[in-house]
Amino acid sequence: MIRHVVFFSAKPGECPDVIRDGLMMLAQIPHARHFEVGRNLHADQINAEAPDLVVYAEFEDEAALAAYKADPIYEKCIQLVRPMREMRIAADFTAA
Repeated sequence: MIRHVVFFSAKPGECPDVIRDGLMMLAQIPHARHFEVGRNLHADQINAEAPDLVVYAEFEDEAALAAYKADPIYEKCIQLVRPMREMRIAADFTAA
């Protein structure tokens, strides 16, 4: 199984809730075993540049992750969210 984690921060003046709503369109893509988008609670006061949002998804394998990224909804989401976000960091990993 592949775990897909993406961190986003909003540009100054942009509303994280609007970005979250845009990211939620990714839940319509059928290739993920599990998908969620959450607001960062900012409980770690040490990191002032912490992300505002986290996307977490699980995929059966690399083919399922590739199919998710190839879906037209994925591209629509990018076009909607990219202008509102300042930072995006993604990581994909497998559990040992």
